[in-house]
Amino acid sequence: MKLLEERIKKDGVVKAGNILKVDSFLNHQMDVELYQEIGKEFYRLFGDCGVTKILTIEASGIGIACVTAQYFHVPALFAKKTKTKNIDGEIYTSQVESFTHGTTYQIMVSKRFLGPEDTVLILDDFLAKGNALMGLIDVVGKAGAKLAGCGIVIEKGFQEGGRLLREKGIRLESLAIIDSMNEKELIFREQ
Repeated sequence: MKLLEERIKKDGVVKAGNILKVDSFLNHQMDVELYQEIGKEFYRLFGDCGVTKILTIEASGIGIACVTAQYFHVPALFAKKTKTKNIDGEIYTSQVESFTHGTTYQIMVSKRFLGPEDTVLILDDFLAKGNALMGLIDVVGKAGAKLAGCGIVIEKGFQEGGRLLREKGIRLESLAIIDSMNEKELIFREQ
């Protein structure tokens, strides 16, 4: 998605440790017009898959999931990272190791909102090692739901997450794939 790549080049900042900061438009301050274009593109890619739910993980994926859900006319659902009083009853859980935060946490989705009748599109802002997606895929499997595929806004193609998921036969569509990056240069994969 050229529009996204141009925005990353213009406003993205590469930090030490292979961290790409896109917080000025994607995962802190949100450019809603860009989100709309992202949502339209995910609909173009997955619109014929019979999606009944869009699933993401808190927090950065929520805005993307909500905007995209409008095009599919389905609910957006997010896995929580901490148990609150709002999560009652039975839940699906999975362990996820966060590349960005360097911690492991348990994600939770209420069984009330996900079941075998669902066809799920998983969305997230970044893909690095693939741990968050694998946790969400695990939850979809525990629910007995069908996985339509996974949509990623920015994939770090130089890390193993995308390759591992594709090798498992999971449909993975990334809107921008970065093959290498440093403080001076971002190299995008031709798609």
